[in-house]
Amino acid sequence: MSNTIHVLPDHIANQIAAGEVIQRPASAVKELLENAVDAAATEIHLIVNDAGKALVQVIDNGKGMGAADARLCFERHATSKINQIEDLFRIRTMGFRGEALASIAAVAQVEIKTRTKDSDVGSQLEVANRRVESESPVAVPIGTSIAMKNLFFNVPARRNFLKSNAAEMRHILEEFTRVALAFPEIRFLLTANHQQLYHLEPGSLKQRVVQLLGNPYQSKLVAVQEQTDYLTIRGFVGKPETAKKTRGDQYFFVNNRFIKSAYLHHAVMSAYQELIAGDQFPSYVLFIDLDPRQVDVNVHPTKQEIKFEDEKIVYAFVQAAIRHALAQFSITPTLDFDLDAGIQSLSAIQQPFTEDKKQATAGSRLFSGFTQKNQAHLIDRSAADKPWAGLPIREVTPPEEQQTSLIGASLDLENTPLTQLLQTYIIFPIKDGYRLIHQQRAHERIRYEKLMQADAQKPMASQRSMFPATLELNAADASILEELLPPLRELGYQIEPFGKNTYVVHGTPADLESGEEQHTIDWLLEQYKQLAQELKLPQKESLIRALARQQAIRSGEYLTEREIRELVQELLHCQQGNVSPDGHPTYLEFRKEQLNKLFGY
Repeated sequence: MSNTIHVLPDHIANQIAAGEVIQRPASAVKELLENAVDAAATEIHLIVNDAGKALVQVIDNGKGMGAADARLCFERHATSKINQIEDLFRIRTMGFRGEALASIAAVAQVEIKTRTKDSDVGSQLEVANRRVESESPVAVPIGTSIAMKNLFFNVPARRNFLKSNAAEMRHILEEFTRVALAFPEIRFLLTANHQQLYHLEPGSLKQRVVQLLGNPYQSKLVAVQEQTDYLTIRGFVGKPETAKKTRGDQYFFVNNRFIKSAYLHHAVMSAYQELIAGDQFPSYVLFIDLDPRQVDVNVHPTKQEIKFEDEKIVYAFVQAAIRHALAQFSITPTLDFDLDAGIQSLSAIQQPFTEDKKQATAGSRLFSGFTQKNQAHLIDRSAADKPWAGLPIREVTPPEEQQTSLIGASLDLENTPLTQLLQTYIIFPIKDGYRLIHQQRAHERIRYEKLMQADAQKPMASQRSMFPATLELNAADASILEELLPPLRELGYQIEPFGKNTYVVHGTPADLESGEEQHTIDWLLEQYKQLAQELKLPQKESLIRALARQQAIRSGEYLTEREIRELVQELLHCQQGNVSPDGHPTYLEFRKEQLNKLFGY
């Protein structure tokens, strides 16, 4: 009988193992940055070309390595962090398994230059397929430079699975941000394609947060600081008004290691309960410090998923700490003003409030409006021109005795009364009933189909701006916008790069009003990220849905008679006018028999 089980060759086994650690350029960025931190560097420079596909290089001024260690560091499970199994439960460094450099060397061409303070000359090695191709002495500063070139050169099938440069760069920026946030005392630099994206000077955590997440956070952060014998929590949460529709700026660190934890995220969300809408997410950068023996970080190849010995205690502590911080933020200080002398001398202040004056005041309509229930919007019928004055229904055209049935082919709305209700809905009469149209969802459907049609046939017309607007974005959002520029041009936006993370808007779709371009693009990117992350939609679909939502009229927006008629007319011409792009109904239909049942006959 022939044997069916055999041992894989080393080069295949190494590439399979490397796939668990190095999935894309950003994976190498994470590992190399963490190694530099572990080397006690005070300055770390990340250099990437072609979104890391051609080059990922990390230069640090840390301890460096001798010639023997420089050779040994590329062996699998070669580490200086662990000597016995008990050391796994005392880990305070970022790396410890000895897999990072071995994995990188298995799928890329690597060059390392390193020197310790005790050596006058350093070592240079070139490694490919985990084999040392060359080794020589070299004059280099104290520290280490590791360059990873041509990722997946020996596994072309895996290289084909990499995303666009903009998408891969976005992942690199995420990893850079996580490490830079965790160590604000270290100077970090990031250069991409010979352009410097970040130069982060050492400073406080708040300074680093603002440097990385954007200047708007300068006045929007609430400090969190609680300490017990079991654990400490520190960091910042965003004020409720900074909550977004996406999970963008949310960072948890345990013993300075970035982690992902749906459990702890739920603790944060519960702390914000009743402070933000249910579909919004708060921003936070939170650090939990506790005894390493209380946490197991060795449960996932990327070390981003961990286990707590007592997760319920951590959950309760996170929730309580954030609630305490938000409660302190919400407390309004007592203000003590000196009263103007002229006001002090008024008769209303000087003279006593007699019983007669009290009764006269209590009988006034003004007093009733403030003290009785449901009186705040009371309108005196004697002063009203119509018996329905004051009701939250706006009648656009007078009701006709004969209402036109629009079930079927008739699309003539000229003789049909349309009513805007609560500045959110439109009452649209039909035979034996009416349709209650949700104006925002209906307009989203209209805009979506127009954008889809424009994408399929020809680019949309654009109107040039007399005074082009300049946009300033953070590096992550700039990376997204860079990726979206070609499809945005097809949809009527004329946006051009203008230096580091800066863009100029020369034109917008012809049927949109110009102005507030910064807010418009920020909002568009936020919607795009939400759709792309949560629904996993293709780029073009996510962009068109985001544009449709951005360009649609809002609930609570007043519409003129003409606007109402145009909206209903366009909805009736939609191919799928009954649902919005995200699947919600654009209208509900009510029949006479349903209404009769509601009234009991």
